[in-house]
Amino acid sequence: MSTPSFNLDQLAQKLGEVFKQSPARDLEQNLKAGLSGWLARLDLVTREEFDVQAEVLARTREKLAQLDARLQELEARHQPDKD
Repeated sequence: MSTPSFNLDQLAQKLGEVFKQSPARDLEQNLKAGLSGWLARLDLVTREEFDVQAEVLARTREKLAQLDARLQELEARHQPDKD
């Protein structure tokens, strides 16, 4: 007796065809579309945009600290001595 040949590729192809024709495929597409629309309304930023703004903020804080130190130095020079 010969056993029927089992081809994994053919099985995967058949399952793929069944899935494409099933309501699950439509449900998946509708869910993705709905989720994408909902996320778009949240006004989110990408990770890249966030990282750029975080870098700008870090540089701004560093510059502010430098300016603050310079201001304190200038104020110290112009204060009258308390003798």
